[in-house]
Amino acid sequence: MYAVIDLETTGTKTSWHDRVVEIAVVRLDESGRTRDEWCTLVNPDRDLGPQDIHGISAAEARRAPKFADLAGQIVEQLAGHTVVAHNLPFDAGFLTAEFGQLGHQVPVAAGRGLCTMRLARHFLPASARSLEACRSAAGLGPHRAHSALHDARAAAELLAYYLRQAGSPPPWTPLVHEARQVPWPNLISRGLAPVNRRRPEDREPHFLTRLVDRLPRLPDPKADAYLGVLDRALLDRHISGHEADQLVATADRLGLARIDVEHLHRGYLTSLAALAMEDQVLTDEELSDLDAVAGLLGLTTDDVKRSLDEAVTNPVAIRPQWQLNPGDLVVFTGAMNPPREVWRSRALEHGLLVGKDVTKRTRLLIAADPDSMSDKAKKARQYGIPIVDPTAYRSMLGRLPESVAR
Repeated sequence: MYAVIDLETTGTKTSWHDRVVEIAVVRLDESGRTRDEWCTLVNPDRDLGPQDIHGISAAEARRAPKFADLAGQIVEQLAGHTVVAHNLPFDAGFLTAEFGQLGHQVPVAAGRGLCTMRLARHFLPASARSLEACRSAAGLGPHRAHSALHDARAAAELLAYYLRQAGSPPPWTPLVHEARQVPWPNLISRGLAPVNRRRPEDREPHFLTRLVDRLPRLPDPKADAYLGVLDRALLDRHISGHEADQLVATADRLGLARIDVEHLHRGYLTSLAALAMEDQVLTDEELSDLDAVAGLLGLTTDDVKRSLDEAVTNPVAIRPQWQLNPGDLVVFTGAMNPPREVWRSRALEHGLLVGKDVTKRTRLLIAADPDSMSDKAKKARQYGIPIVDPTAYRSMLGRLPESVAR
C-alpha cells in the first residue's frame, strides 16, 4: 500500500553530482501498520560529502553495492505502492536522477506520492516543517535523525498518525489506486544482501587475519615494497580500508605469509623504537605513538618493550621517516571542518603549495576520510601518493621549520 522512503546523500543537489549513499524503505498496509523494512548503504563512487551529518564512513560505503546494482531491488520495493517521504520532492528528485543515469524513468514525483511535511499543513497546522517538529506536535517521541532507516520509520509513524486522523477512506485514496496501476521499469532484482551501517562497537577483522598462514617463514623476506606501502599507511597512524586491502595485496604478490609479515612488522616497530631512542630519552608521547603503531600492526605492548630493549642493546638501521617539506604540493578532498579554505590558508602560511587536482607532482592528499572514493583519492592511490586525515596533516604542519611560517 504505502512505501515510506528516506535517503541519505552526499549533498543536496543532483545538479552538483551528489549521489545517494543510503536508502531505506518501510512498507505499510492501508491502516499504517508496518509490513516490512529494507535498508542498505549505497556506494556513491565519489566522496561522501558532509559525513559529520549522515555519519557514514567511506570504509562502510565502499563495500556496499552501487545504485545500478540495487536498481531492480528498489523497483521491487516501490512498485505498486504509494511512495511517501518527509520532503518528498527531495527524495523523489534523487531517485529520479539516479534512475535517469541508468536510462530509466520512474513514476516518483511530488505530485505522485505523499509528503508528510506537506500534509502537516492540514493535520498539524501549528507545527514547524522538520520531521522532529512534526512528530513532537503529533505526540510522537524523538528519533535518531540522519539515518535512513530511522528517518523512514519516523516518517512512517507520522503517516500512521495522519491515517488515524483522516479516517477511512483517506482523501488521497485516488492517488493510492493510481500507484497500484502505474508501470515501473522492468528491471531484474539481483537479490543482493543489504549492507548496513556498522554499530560503534563493530570493527573489521585485523587485516593480518586475511593473510595466508604458511610455514616455514621465508629466511630473509625482501619486502621493501610492502614496507613502502606500510610507511604511507601509517603516516596518519590509521590504516584505512583501502590501505589494508593494499597491504594484503602487496603481501600476496610478494609471496609473504602471515608469519613473514609479522616478522616485518616487528622489525618496523624496532626501527621506530630506535628513532625514538636516538636522543636517549623516551617521552610519554613517543611511547604512546609506539603503542599505537603496535596496535595497528597486530602487535602488543610486550612487543613494544622488546623493540625498545633491542633498540638500546642492538642498534638497528633506522628507516628514513617520511617528511613534509616547504615547497611540497598538497591537495585537499572532502567536506572538512573547519572548511578547506582554512586548511589551504594554513598550508600557504607554512610554505606549501596547494593544488586543485592530484598529479604525479602531488606530495600529499589530505582527505576528510582517508577511504574517500573521490576522483582525487583514486588518482592518489594510482600514483602511490599518501592520503592522510586533517588531524595528521595538522601534526605535519607543526613539524615544518618555524622560520617558514609567516
